[in-house]
Amino acid sequence: MALYLLYESASGYGLFLAHGIDEIGQNTEAVRNSVTDLNRFGKVVKLAAFNPFESALDALNQQNAVSEGQMTDELRDFLELSLPKVKEGKKPKFSLGVQDAKLGSHIYEDTKIPCQCNEFVSELIRGVRLHFDRFIDNLKPGDLEKAQLGLGHSYSRAKVKFNVNRVDNMVIQAIFLLDTLDKDVNSFSMRVREWYSWHFPELVKIVNDNYLYAKLAKFIEDKSELSEDKLEGLIEILGDEDKAKEVIEAAKASMGQDLSPIDLINVKMFAQRVMDLAEYRKKLYDYLVAKMSDIAPNLAALIGEVVGARLISHAGSLTNLAKCPSSTLQILGAEKALFRALKTKGNTPKYGLIFHSSFIGRASAKNKGRMARYLANKCSIASRIDCFAESSTTSFGDKLREQVEERLDFYDKGVAPRKNIEVMKAAMEHAANQGAEMDVDKESSKKSKKKKSKDNDEVKADDKENAAANGDAVEGKSGKKKKKRALEEESKPTENGKENGTNAENGTEKKKKKKSKDVEMEDVAAVSEGKKKKKKKSAE
Repeated sequence: MALYLLYESASGYGLFLAHGIDEIGQNTEAVRNSVTDLNRFGKVVKLAAFNPFESALDALNQQNAVSEGQMTDELRDFLELSLPKVKEGKKPKFSLGVQDAKLGSHIYEDTKIPCQCNEFVSELIRGVRLHFDRFIDNLKPGDLEKAQLGLGHSYSRAKVKFNVNRVDNMVIQAIFLLDTLDKDVNSFSMRVREWYSWHFPELVKIVNDNYLYAKLAKFIEDKSELSEDKLEGLIEILGDEDKAKEVIEAAKASMGQDLSPIDLINVKMFAQRVMDLAEYRKKLYDYLVAKMSDIAPNLAALIGEVVGARLISHAGSLTNLAKCPSSTLQILGAEKALFRALKTKGNTPKYGLIFHSSFIGRASAKNKGRMARYLANKCSIASRIDCFAESSTTSFGDKLREQVEERLDFYDKGVAPRKNIEVMKAAMEHAANQGAEMDVDKESSKKSKKKKSKDNDEVKADDKENAAANGDAVEGKSGKKKKKRALEEESKPTENGKENGTNAENGTEKKKKKKSKDVEMEDVAAVSEGKKKKKKKSAE
């Protein structure tokens, strides 16, 4: 039976025919030894057909399909044209060797071409890959490497493409920076306290907050200049009038040493730097909350933004966290304690990073382990929903949080919690209702836009109709004017042929006045003639 080999290169599909398979006896060791020698391997394997890719985009699409185990239309046409045709009702006298078993099964399902994927075929394809540039004619040196490099870059870019709004790497960097800022702000605040305490030691006992202390150090500067005039400023900073008066009284009886103006300037600048760091820390926290609501809304609703971000950061990504079982998620962050316990055969830890959740703190000492296991179970469900759900919603996170609350009541008071299937049904219904509301809002917005566009179209149509009607009226008037002008030109004698053609209406009015005057003169003449006849008759 003849054996054909399918090789997917960066430049196209190659089909090779393996000779002398019976002589080799499908000895894998013999093929492995002959792979490096082109003279020996060239006697066994010959190029049967080659189908180059049309473009780099076509190569990327073909490789994407092959990597997923799918056969494209181009590959089907290439195999049907290149392989021997099989008569109906007879078994084929050849087989096709492929590198991927999934691709081979798909080829067999669509084309009924028998495929095989084993170690022997893999060694033959390895030899084809090694000497591929020698089998193809008119292939310049370096062309294959360029094609491989370009396809590798495009394939990697296609695989790395992601949704910008769901980049968990930003959450990982933000939580790392947040932890670093917490340490830096604390250490810098302690340095401000120590530095300014040489000048005003009593202020440390009055103000405990680091941010307020730095703000007061910048505001007060020299304690000797602190008086009742600065009381309003102290009240605005502290928010308490009694504390502000206490600061003023302490400054009057302070035991601290005086500082030079240069030292006070440096203390003031350092206090301002600490304040800026504290304010940036607040902004970074708000940014982390916003990103967690986009990336893992259910996990954030269940366990909180900071703890959820720490879990994602420790796992490496949201996908890795979703792959973790709940038992692994429970002790995530306590790996040292776990391996130490395994090494010493002691008790393994009950919780890791989820210990920072408020649920573990609210549970009693004997129920902390059980609460940690239950909470890890719900966190695992929430992370999988966030990772693989198409739409973003907090319905599942809110319902899972209700379940954890009910479990706490069960441990403390013995109140039976709801079953998980009931809670999940309620969460799915709530999510469906939210999706329907979103669709209704979108449709209403679309309808309003359509109405506005229709109204605009109607207004435009009315304007056009009015314009057309006005145009017809103008044309009618102009036509009448032309007729009147023609009549005037015919009626008037040649001697009085010069007229003002621009004002046709005035001409027509004058003509009417002349006609009326002539008629009146004729009537007067007729009346006078009638009177004369009557006088003659009376005289006779």
